[in-house]
Amino acid sequence: MPAQRDDSQAHGSAPVHITVDRAHAGGPQHAIKIRARDVNVFYGDKQALFDVSLDVPEKAVTALIGPSGCGKSTFLRCINRMNDTIPGATVRGRIELDGEDVNDRAIDPVILRARVGMVFQKPNPFPKTIFENVAYGARIHGLTTSKSELEALVETSLKKAGLWGEVADRLHQPGTGLSGGQQQRLVIARAIAVSPEVILMDEPCSALDPIATARIEELIDELRNQYCIVIVTHSMAQAARVSQKTAFFHLGKLVEAGPTGEIFTNPRDSRTQDYITGRFG
Repeated sequence: MPAQRDDSQAHGSAPVHITVDRAHAGGPQHAIKIRARDVNVFYGDKQALFDVSLDVPEKAVTALIGPSGCGKSTFLRCINRMNDTIPGATVRGRIELDGEDVNDRAIDPVILRARVGMVFQKPNPFPKTIFENVAYGARIHGLTTSKSELEALVETSLKKAGLWGEVADRLHQPGTGLSGGQQQRLVIARAIAVSPEVILMDEPCSALDPIATARIEELIDELRNQYCIVIVTHSMAQAARVSQKTAFFHLGKLVEAGPTGEIFTNPRDSRTQDYITGRFG
C-alpha cells in the first residue's frame, strides 16, 4: 500500500508525521550507479557544497531532502554537469557514472545529458507539438532511421510516461496546451525518449496540484524499475512515499544518507531528527 499523505508544512516545533511506504522504503540492495566523492562546489568565492560523498543505487529512487539553500539542487546539477552553464561555478571532487568521471575532459556534456536526463521544477515543454516534443531528442541524436521507428519511439515514450491514452488523438497539437501535470509527464516522456540511464528530478511536483502530484509519484514508482532516479523534494512525505534511499543535506553538507525507512524512523544524526520532526527547515 502507498504511504499515507501528509504534506502539511511544519512551523516551530510542531511535529511532522510521516508514514513511510515500507514496501519500498528499504528495498533490495542495488548496484551503485553514481558514486560521488569529496564534491565541493563554488559559485565565485562562495562555497555551496562541502566534501559531499554519496552512492546512488541503480533502479531505485534516491531522494535529496533538506531546507532551502542547503545544496541539494546544486548536487543534483553536478551529476549531469548543468553547473557548467553557470558563470563562475567550479566543481571539485569526483562524480562517477558507472565508474567513469563525468567531469573528465573526454566526456561530451551533450552525450552525458542524454544519458542523464533532467526534469525541472516547472514543466518546460518546447513550443512545438506533443509529437515533436518527444521526438526532438531522438532527431538530435539520430536514434531512429525511419518515420515509423520515430513514431513507435514517441508512442512508447508517451506510454512509459503514462500520457499516451490522454494525447494519442492530438499528437500534433501544441504541448504547451496541456495541463501542468500533463506537461510534466510530457517532459518526462521527452527525457525517456533518448534512452537515459539516469533521470534527475528537481522538485518535479512543486508547481502541481495534489491530483497531478499523485500521478507523477505513481509514474516515478513505475519508472524506478528501469532507471536510476534522483529527486530533490521539499516534501518529506513525498520522499517517504517514492524513495528507497534518502540523503539529508544541511548548510552545504551531506549530514547522513541511508534507506528511507531508517532515515525517517531512526536517524543517526540529531540534525536529521530535528529536520524531519519540524524543529527547523
